[in-house]
Parts: sequence; structure tokens; C-alpha cells
Amino acid sequence: MWEWINQPFTPQTALIMLLGGIAVLGVVLGVVTYTIYFERKIIGWMQGRIGPNRVGPLGLFQSFADILKLLIKEDIIPGKADRLMFLIAPMITYVPAFMVLAVIPYTATHLFTAELNVGIIYYIALSALSIIGVMLGGWASNNKYSIIGGLRSAAQMIAYEIPLAMSMLGVILMAGSMNIVEIVEAQEKFPYVWYVVPQFLGFCIFIIAATAELNRTPFDLPEAESELVSGYFTEYSGFRFAFYMLAEYVYIVAMAGLAAALFFGGWSGPLLPGWLWYAIKAGAFIFLMFWLRATFPRVRNDQLMTFSWKVLIPLSLLNIILTAAIKLAV
Repeated sequence: MWEWINQPFTPQTALIMLLGGIAVLGVVLGVVTYTIYFERKIIGWMQGRIGPNRVGPLGLFQSFADILKLLIKEDIIPGKADRLMFLIAPMITYVPAFMVLAVIPYTATHLFTAELNVGIIYYIALSALSIIGVMLGGWASNNKYSIIGGLRSAAQMIAYEIPLAMSMLGVILMAGSMNIVEIVEAQEKFPYVWYVVPQFLGFCIFIIAATAELNRTPFDLPEAESELVSGYFTEYSGFRFAFYMLAEYVYIVAMAGLAAALFFGGWSGPLLPGWLWYAIKAGAFIFLMFWLRATFPRVRNDQLMTFSWKVLIPLSLLNIILTAAIKLAV
């Protein structure tokens, strides 16, 4: 950790923290911008389509054109909506998505990140706050379709938040810590190199639950059901709509970073710099998310909920019991 963290809080400390936050925000927005571009190109390649190719060389500026379009579109607020709640709901969804990045260590020096002893709890607690923004957006719109979409989305996110958290307990038991940095360091000393080997069941549960938690295909029902038009953000336009989409893609980056740290050793690896190993591992997880979207059809809402409560949660409990038994035996 940096030495100034243990010093008294001063204006200089506040300035460094502010500049660090701005730097991280700028990097994340740049990564998200081109994550969207690569998703469209990769899925286009997988499905035999061209993808973005008009704006800029190879379509590299297409995401910027989309952002500009959303910025200049009219910001419409329904006449009978709860105006204040309608305006702040997208921010309630986005802000936690950005704040969880504070505990994702992408280098051994922990530059611009916090080494919290309860890092995993911090991540789970903040990511759960986005559910409030989703429900609030649907309710504040004063639209029956948006309200139903908000309730369905909240039910989905709560149902898959549970197995997502439980899938991490196996890793916590093996490392003996909830500090993400210490989990990465424990994997460096582990005989199987990474925890994905002994925690393969937990990793599979993590992937499925994370995909549903992020409302990604084949679990993207909140924004795909025809009778709900467009789910909880039906009434949103312009950049407020973009905030919901931005939160989804920031969570993809954060979830990829968390998966790399918990199951694939984070920054550890031979020859290459630590930050590059982290980028490779997180990028592989992001590519897997795109691959799933290009491959699988959507499931029905009843199948979605049944799969979580009757399959993933029992498997998560089984993984915890097996891990605890192995730890006691060893």
C-alpha cells in the first residue's frame, strides 16, 4: 500500500484520491467503449455477419458515434412519472458498478485499489445495490410494463446473487481470507497453480450466476420479453438509458476482474508483467461472455428461476461441503 494512506487526511491526500478516481474512471470508460465494439465484432464473426465497419477505420469509432447519439437525443420524462426517482434511478444502478472496481487488484502494487480484509463482502454488498436502481427505475416510470419488468429483473438478480456469493465461499475456505489480494497471493503458493482446478464446480456456478446477474444472454429476459416492450427501462431515453447499459458493461469488466483474481491467480504468471497477465485472464472471461451470447437461445422466465433455486443453490452448498471436508482432511 502507498505510504500516504497511513498518514493524516490532508488536502493533498484528497487531491491524490480524486485524481486516482478520475484516472480509473477514464480507463474504465475507455475499456467499456471498446468492449462494446469487440462484442459486436466477435458476435458478428461468430454468426457470419460483418459488424461495425462504417464509422472510422474498421468501425473503430462506432461506439463513440453511439455515445454521441445518446448524448444529443432528447431526454424525455413521462408526465406522470415520479420525477426525482426517475432521474436518480440510473445513477443508483451505475455508481455501485464503478465503486466495486476499488477492490479488484490488477497488479501486485495495488495501484489505485484498496486492500480490504472484507473485499469480497464489499463487492457483493455494493453490487446488490444495483437491484434498487432497477426496481426504482421501473416503479418511478409509472408504467405497468416497466413495473413488471423491474420486479422480474429484481427477482432474477436476487435469485442469482445467492449462488454467485456461495460460489466464492469455496475459494474463501481454501485461502482462509476474504481479502482478494491475499486470495491471489495464496494461489501463488498453491500446488495446482490456480484455484480453478480444485474449485471447478464453484467456477462453473460462478460463470452461470454471473451471466444471469449481468442480465446477459441466455438470461437477458429483462430487456427481451416482447410483452414488456423493453423491461424496466422502457420509458428511458438518451443518456439516462445509456447509464443502464453502461452499468451492465462496467459490471462485465468488474466481474471478469473478480473471476481472474479468485480462480485464475490474478496478476500471477511467468515472464509477462502482472497487469498484462491480469488483462489476458479478464479478457478471456469477457470473451467467454460474448461467446455465450452468440451461442445460446434465451430460456423462459420460469426456467430461469427454477434453475437458480433448484439447481445452482444446491450445487453451491455441495461445493462448500466438499471444500470444507477436503480442508479438514488435509
